[in-house]
Amino acid sequence: MSLLFSPLTIRSRTFRNRLWVSPMCMYSAVDGIVQEWHHGHLTPFASGGAGLIVAEATAVVPEGRISPRDAGLWNDEQRDAWAPIVAAIHGRGGLAGIQLAHAGRKASTWWPWAPERGSVPVASGGWTTTAPSAVAFDGFAEPLALDLAGIERIVAAFAAAARRALEAGFDVLELHGAHGYLLHQFLSPLSNRREDDYGGTLENRARLLLRVIDAVRAVAGEDIPLFVRISATDHAEGGFTPEEAAVVSTWATQRGADLIDVSSGGLVAHQSIDVFPGYQVPLAESVRQSGRIPVSAVGLITAAAQAEQVLADGAADAVFAGREWLRDPHFALRAAHELGVEVPWPPQYDRARWR
Repeated sequence: MSLLFSPLTIRSRTFRNRLWVSPMCMYSAVDGIVQEWHHGHLTPFASGGAGLIVAEATAVVPEGRISPRDAGLWNDEQRDAWAPIVAAIHGRGGLAGIQLAHAGRKASTWWPWAPERGSVPVASGGWTTTAPSAVAFDGFAEPLALDLAGIERIVAAFAAAARRALEAGFDVLELHGAHGYLLHQFLSPLSNRREDDYGGTLENRARLLLRVIDAVRAVAGEDIPLFVRISATDHAEGGFTPEEAAVVSTWATQRGADLIDVSSGGLVAHQSIDVFPGYQVPLAESVRQSGRIPVSAVGLITAAAQAEQVLADGAADAVFAGREWLRDPHFALRAAHELGVEVPWPPQYDRARWR
């Protein structure tokens, strides 16, 4: 019996296993519209046995993109480009999720392989960014502090993007509250210097995230699973802590989130992280609180036995992986073979099952 290959049901969706594809930005969209690259990137994971494939951070407004090449869901043309990709994932037996995001002060940056670094100038296709406070990420342009009307527009944008995602056929919605992007920026006192209802106390700093959960759950209804990715620590003095993450996760599940996708870091350049295989798993375990809050673990989980052990130890309910799926889009089929678990294979690949 393998926990990794046992099914998991959340609301109306049953995942065929608990080895999932983490959202990974491809920096290959045009005007927020996903391209053939995204189709070729995402669909093999379904053929390869993934229980869930979560598409990359997808901006709910143009100024919420990490880079000018990021995907979006602020218009119907973008929705329609996602639809055939979702259909192809379904046709290969997988479930499709999408990560809805706003990059805040970390928006309008160059993509990883661009020769430049830092913020993209307006003259080169960039834009002025927004954040909880006018505090820049090190090396990036200073953002504008959001006013209350701007906050209201962002809540509405998340809801509208969620509606388009469901129209495109996605099975799972995930809110990106991690890695130093806007919802995380509100959570951390290192980036949130506000003195109104959205700053100061933890309850105030969590207010935007909880309002977005409310708005997206209202769109999703009772059938669609809603995940929230958080950075459970900023890895920096004075930042968001694992203890605060556990409290916010409790509030999030009370408001309609079904699973907390636990990551860490990304808020400040001076973070100090000890990186090793499974380095974020203890954070997931601390948020899970002996099973009271469903969580997923992520972070240098690259082997079948390692992923199985995370679940056997009770640290998480599911495992996200990223790099290993890029190296091997059939990671789940290989993991099942290594664990001696019988799972359905595409008949086209059946000859490779045992020898």
